[in-house]
Amino acid sequence: MDTPYWQGVPVITFALGTWQIKRWKWKLDLIEKLKQRTSAEPIDLPSDLDELKDKEYYRMKVKGKFLYEKEFLIGPRSLIINGEAISEKGGGVFSRKTSSGYYVITPFKLEDRDLVIMINRGWIPKCNRSTYKMGNKITDFIEVIGIIRGTEKRPPFIPNNVSTKGVWHYRDLDAMAKIAEAEPVYIELLAEYDTPQGPIGGQTKVALRNEHFSYIITWYSLFACTSYMWFRQFVQKLPLI
Repeated sequence: MDTPYWQGVPVITFALGTWQIKRWKWKLDLIEKLKQRTSAEPIDLPSDLDELKDKEYYRMKVKGKFLYEKEFLIGPRSLIINGEAISEKGGGVFSRKTSSGYYVITPFKLEDRDLVIMINRGWIPKCNRSTYKMGNKITDFIEVIGIIRGTEKRPPFIPNNVSTKGVWHYRDLDAMAKIAEAEPVYIELLAEYDTPQGPIGGQTKVALRNEHFSYIITWYSLFACTSYMWFRQFVQKLPLI
């Protein structure tokens, strides 16, 4: 009698369940790390910008003035409220249509250094794409706090950026810096820096989905079922049905 094709399934499902335990612990550690970094005291911009490579999600404090004439948009992007994308929360008071829009990226000239960085001032709805530059502007030097973010690889199925036409779908800091005549340093303003009739700040996603525990239950349940079937057929020599 041929060996049933499923006899290796108990081993496979047990291995997958064990792997999901490791992934679950990794995700819990990542969530805790993000929580600690985004709630820590703001740091100052280091003199060596390479130090920022290990500082993603930390809060950073800078003082300077916005260069509105060089700002541009990234999108389309979902509106983020309290660290979670509106489209993932089901919309709330925002429909899926109105929660689609763009991030406003504005170069920021530092007061104490001959340096320009880039700041994500926040989110605007798609309908404001052609009029966002008409909003209120802060022309004086201002101190702001934002979340440090690194560059972003092109997500699957997302078109390439076309910098020459001002089309930005994802965060390519080096390419953005060339267009903005800035350093590849990028922060996302906290929500308290909203301006009247301006972009909605706080566009840092920190709410991570963690479904690994349910995967653990699924794989170990399959392991238990198939192990019983294996024991019944090969040890007890009983038919499966």
